[in-house]
Amino acid sequence: MATSAIRKYPIGIQSFEKLRRGQYIYVDKTDLVYQLATAGNPCFLSRPRRFGKSLLLSTLEAYFEGKRELFEGLAIDKLETDWEVHPVMHLDLNARNYETQEDLIAMLNQHLEKWEALYGDEKKDRAPEERFAYIIEQAYLKTGHPVVVLIDEYDKPLLRSFHSEELQRQFRNTLTAFYTVLKSADRYLRLVFITGVTKFAQMSVFSELNQLNDISMDYAYADLCGMTSIEIEATFATELKELAAQTGLSYEEVKQKLTDLYDGYHFTEDVNKPGIFNPFSVLSAFSKQRFGDYWFSSGTPTFLVNMLKETDYDLRELDGIEVPSAALISYRANSKEPVPMIYQSGYLTIKSYDKEFKTYTLGFPNEEVRYGFLNFVLPFYTPIDSEEGNFYIGKFVQELRKGDPEAFLTRLRAFFADIPYELNNKTERHYQVVFYLVFKLLGQFAEAEVRSAKGRADAVVKTADYIYVFEFKLDGTVDEAIRQIDDKGYLIPYTADGRKLVKVGVSFSREERNLGEWVIKG
Repeated sequence: MATSAIRKYPIGIQSFEKLRRGQYIYVDKTDLVYQLATAGNPCFLSRPRRFGKSLLLSTLEAYFEGKRELFEGLAIDKLETDWEVHPVMHLDLNARNYETQEDLIAMLNQHLEKWEALYGDEKKDRAPEERFAYIIEQAYLKTGHPVVVLIDEYDKPLLRSFHSEELQRQFRNTLTAFYTVLKSADRYLRLVFITGVTKFAQMSVFSELNQLNDISMDYAYADLCGMTSIEIEATFATELKELAAQTGLSYEEVKQKLTDLYDGYHFTEDVNKPGIFNPFSVLSAFSKQRFGDYWFSSGTPTFLVNMLKETDYDLRELDGIEVPSAALISYRANSKEPVPMIYQSGYLTIKSYDKEFKTYTLGFPNEEVRYGFLNFVLPFYTPIDSEEGNFYIGKFVQELRKGDPEAFLTRLRAFFADIPYELNNKTERHYQVVFYLVFKLLGQFAEAEVRSAKGRADAVVKTADYIYVFEFKLDGTVDEAIRQIDDKGYLIPYTADGRKLVKVGVSFSREERNLGEWVIKG
C-alpha cells in the first residue's frame, strides 16, 4: 500500500481495514496471524485491556475474508498464496454495560440478526444458542467453506456483574450455552479465536470447550499483542528522535524512560526474554510527544480495589507476591481471590518463576502501573483523593530534599491525624498500609524503598544530598528505634556514598494510631 508523509498513530483504532486504508502506522504481527491461521486450532488469548486484542481479531477477519490488498507489503503477503475466502462471524461483546440479562440477549440478537440476513433466519424464534448453531451450519453449506468464529471480550458481561451473584448466574448460563455450540459445530468450523481479560475456568463457561487451546502463556505468541523494544526501534525511530528533542533527553534516555514507564510485561515464565511494552501508552507518548499515564488513566481498577478491601488483602504483599502456577494457568476469576484477577487485568506481571516449586513471583510491570495503582488506592485508605495525592507526596519530598525531616514528620503526623476513625477501620494493618503507601509513592520523585526483607530498615529515602534511614517502633521508644539502626548496621551500605546520612527513629502509638515522638540524628 502507498505510504503517507504524515505519521498517523492507530490510537483507539480497532479495525484493521481502517488502519491500512487510512495509512496508519502498523507494527507488523501478520507472521503470527499466519501461524495462528494455518494451525487452525480453536484458541483462547488473555491479555489486558487496550493491548490490541480487538485489532488482532479484526486482522484475522480481514485475512479470512481474503482482503489481500490490505496485507500488501506485510510479512503474510510472502507467506500466503491461496487467500481463500471464508464466512466470518465476529462477535464483539465490548460495547455494552450489561446491567441486566436483557442487555446480554440484546447484544447477541444484534449479531445473530446480522448473520441471519446472510445465511437464513428459519430459526429466528429459537433460543440464541439454537440460532447460532443453525447459522454456522447454513454458512458452511451455502458457501462451501468452513466458518471462522471470532469472539472479542467474551468475558465483559461477567466482569461487569461481580457485584451480583444472581446476574453472574444468568450471564454464565446464557454464555455457556452459546459458546458450547462451538464444540458441537466443530465439523463446520475453520477457526475459533476467543479473547478476553480472564478465563472463567471454575465458572463452567468453557467447561464443554475442552478442545480450546489457551495460548495466553505460549512462548510462540508472547508478543502477539503489545510491542517489543526491537519493534519500537524499527518502526518508531523518527518518533524516538522527536520525543528526545521535545523532552530535552538523549535518544538513549528516551528509550530508557519508555522502558521504565511502559515495558515489563511478561506473558511466559521466561522473564529473561525481552518484556512487552504497553502499546496504548507507547503510541500515546509518541503522538502527544510527552510521557504520561495513558493506559492507567484510560480505565480505573475500581472493582479490583474493592475486591482487595472486601477480602482484607494486605496491600503491602501485592508487589512481590508468590503464587502457585495453577493460580495463573487456570485463570480462576474469583472475587475472594483477587491476585489472579489483578494479574490478568494487567496490573501485575510475572517477575520470576521457580521451576522446582512451580511458583510465580508477581509484581507491578512498570512505573506507570505501580504509581498509578498506588495513587488510585490512596483514597481508599486516607481522606486524600487521587488528584491531591501527588501534591501531598510532593510536599513530603520537598521537605526531605531540603534536609528538613522535622517538617516531613510533622506533616506525616498531620496526615495520619486527618484519617477518619471509621476509615482507619480500627486495625493495625490499616496504618501500616498508609505508611507503606506514603513511602512507596515517594519513589515517583526520589529513590525510596520500604522494608521488603529481614534485616532492612523500615524505609530508606535518597535525595540528591541526603540519605534518610527510618525505623518506626510500634508502642516502642525512639531510643530503641535508633539503637536498632545502629545495631543492625542499616547505614553501612551507604557509608561510602558521599551524601549526608540521617537516622530517624520514630515511635508509633497503637492507641492513638499516629506518630508519637521522634529523634533525628545526622
